[in-house]
Amino acid sequence: MKVCIAEKPSVARDIAKVIGATQAKDGYMEGNGYQVTWTFGHLCTLKEPHDYTEKWKPWRLEELPMIPSSFGVKVMEDSGVQKQFHVIRRLVEQADEVINCGDAGQEGELIQRWVLLKAKCSVPVKRLWISSLTEEAIKEGFLHLREGKQYDNLYAAGSARAIGDWLLGMNATRLFTKKFGQGKATLSIGRVQTPTLAMIVQRQKEIDAFKSEDYWELKTLYRETEFNATIDRLTSEEKAGKGLEYLKQHEFEVTSFEQKEGKEGNPRLFDLTALQVDANKKYGYSADESLKLIQNLYEKKLVTYPRVDTTYLSEDLHPKIPGILNGMKYYSQLTAPLLAQPIPKSKTVFDDKKVTDHHAIIPTGIVPSGITPQEQHIYDLVARRFISVFYPECKIFTTTVLGKVGQIEFKASGKQILDPGWRVVYANEEAATKNPEEEKVMPLFTEGEKGPHEPRVHKGKTSPPKAFTEATLLRAMETAGRQVEDEEMRELLKDNGIGRPSTRANIIETLFRRRYITKVKKNLVATQTGMDLIDTIQNELLKSAELTGDWERKLRMIEKGDYSIEVFKKELIEMVVNLCNEVIFNTRRIITITPENAVPVKEEKPKKAREPKEKAEINIESMSCPKCKTAILKKGKTAYGCSDFATCGFKIPFEILGKKLTDKQVYELLSKGKTSKIKGLVIPGNPKPVDGKIGFTPDFVPMLSE
Repeated sequence: MKVCIAEKPSVARDIAKVIGATQAKDGYMEGNGYQVTWTFGHLCTLKEPHDYTEKWKPWRLEELPMIPSSFGVKVMEDSGVQKQFHVIRRLVEQADEVINCGDAGQEGELIQRWVLLKAKCSVPVKRLWISSLTEEAIKEGFLHLREGKQYDNLYAAGSARAIGDWLLGMNATRLFTKKFGQGKATLSIGRVQTPTLAMIVQRQKEIDAFKSEDYWELKTLYRETEFNATIDRLTSEEKAGKGLEYLKQHEFEVTSFEQKEGKEGNPRLFDLTALQVDANKKYGYSADESLKLIQNLYEKKLVTYPRVDTTYLSEDLHPKIPGILNGMKYYSQLTAPLLAQPIPKSKTVFDDKKVTDHHAIIPTGIVPSGITPQEQHIYDLVARRFISVFYPECKIFTTTVLGKVGQIEFKASGKQILDPGWRVVYANEEAATKNPEEEKVMPLFTEGEKGPHEPRVHKGKTSPPKAFTEATLLRAMETAGRQVEDEEMRELLKDNGIGRPSTRANIIETLFRRRYITKVKKNLVATQTGMDLIDTIQNELLKSAELTGDWERKLRMIEKGDYSIEVFKKELIEMVVNLCNEVIFNTRRIITITPENAVPVKEEKPKKAREPKEKAEINIESMSCPKCKTAILKKGKTAYGCSDFATCGFKIPFEILGKKLTDKQVYELLSKGKTSKIKGLVIPGNPKPVDGKIGFTPDFVPMLSE
């Protein structure tokens, strides 16, 4: 029997219908030699800290960092999940072959692999890899099943991502909560969440600190065309007045007149982020809403797999394009001109080298029916974008005129559309939102001509930076905080983006849910809680979009087999250990954060230098454990200990044999293995104190040496 495991019941039903498994059972369907069952998304998760050791159940600074020697997976503690998992495990135990029919992406691969791991699957595993849920795609996918091992690197990348999020999230959240939360709130820290919040906070601070200033610009009207002075904005009304008087004393002279034809390239096909951006701009949908809507359309077989990060199609799709266009009956007026001639095979659309796991989001050609108005909005975005890429480029005619009045130079420009090309697809939308300045027909000018003009002064105010919307935040996440308009450059930066297309919506929702940000109309605004949290985090690595983007690049390299998951984990462990050392021992700023956003801030007064001088010069936390060579941490109020105490077990109590050790004595013990002579040591069973040195036993336990 072949056991197929889909990611959700609805997908399982679609697959079962195609392969003939029509007999309903408890938790699966059966027939034609197949059993088709399903998960509900994540049935399994990484173990929680207390699953490794009871010591990690309470939140205590002295137990940080928490670094499991190996990471385990467990089935979620939910009765429905447990029941379905038992069904899957029983079917897998009796199977001859398992077919992984999970979502064809990194997260889908991880979900299935964890389930198969816990079910102790020992039979061969095949992989169904399809880009749509149409009957044709499912049939073709089953005819060309792939070896499960082909996706080992994809699983490795998903596993590395989950482990990285666990290491940083679990440790940093406990670290900052116990250090700064004052017992009143959980301060949530995340590998992607925190740099995203940091970008919003930084923009909010720029807006809050902005002070609007007046400025003046010189303009003039010559032959019914307005020209702008190319000099810098003037900062005083007096200078503007003098400039105006100067202009009145001279004629306008045309110094250059240039006209040339140009082209506006077609928009690119949608990846998930671009779709979410457009849906937010046009309909105000949140990233999360757009993701759910496009996922619904995918499950209704109307569009291809949506959680993609490419804007290209594979070259083997080229012959199928006319069939898809022909099926789009509601857009027949727009598709008819395309179907009347061969579809061009442009490299800006078809390029195997630019396609990752899946191609860009396109319609399947099935006519939509029974969809909601919101789903129709999203479908229309995908459909028009798909049609538009096959139209000719938009031809334009640009005019640039340069002139001068005395010594002050001026410029005016205009644009005229000669052939709308792909813009025909958006004609109704553009007509409704058209800006008269966007298409301005200029009169003919002659270089050297002169004449009277009408100068004037325009007074304006400087504007603050624009707040993030979900659209602009998604773009910022995609490019690791860089301001990039060019689509080619954005494509190159995607490997370094923050998060994956499929996870960014959830990150934004998490920031809302934790009240770190709020929405004012379309603008995302950092709350006081969010701002204070970012101010609390002095470690720039946690807040850096660029460095987090570098982690994402390494995760993609793991996916391609170009980077080791073990190296990635080692780098994260080192970062977490260093972070704990830095925050526990070196942080001086204390901020109380409460869920109610009432967040008083106080600065700890600098400590006075102590005597003797040696204490100011000795930093125990900069030393390493003599047993395992990792960092030394202060374990609460009782001892110094190894940062990997759970594994190593090394510690030096502050008080040994009745004497509180000085920093110098601890330093001697760690550096030399023995202290200098200490007076008055109390030996159990010995009525009189003795003088002696503290040293280590072979097991690195400190005790009387001599």
